[in-house]
Amino acid sequence: MNDTQNGAVFEAITVHNFSEKILEQVIHFHVMKLSGGFFLWVGSSPVLSNLAVSMSSRYDSMPLSTLVMGDPSNTASNSLAQRLAKKTKKQVFVSYSLPMTDSNLSLSVENRIKKELELHPEHF
Repeated sequence: MNDTQNGAVFEAITVHNFSEKILEQVIHFHVMKLSGGFFLWVGSSPVLSNLAVSMSSRYDSMPLSTLVMGDPSNTASNSLAQRLAKKTKKQVFVSYSLPMTDSNLSLSVENRIKKELELHPEHF
């Protein structure tokens, strides 16, 4: 669905939610498709503890990325946003609200996001 204002066409924001049990923990994923990008929240409880944004740059092969809010020592949302921006060529906002105690969990979560991207690219 699109909306037109003063001749400009705006895409409607769409929402896609999915959950999966990963390493004995239920992980929830919330995707909001925006015009030219998307917002991804990942967590096990309804907390927005950090937010990063990343986008491609014509000056560097690696997308630009910055932490908008949260603890700068936790680089999970920043790194994930950067990898997703590189993969999708879109502006990506990421809130990764899971503890960084298990690298297997982080890898499994990222693999699940990539699987969802392949299965439902229209939501990203």
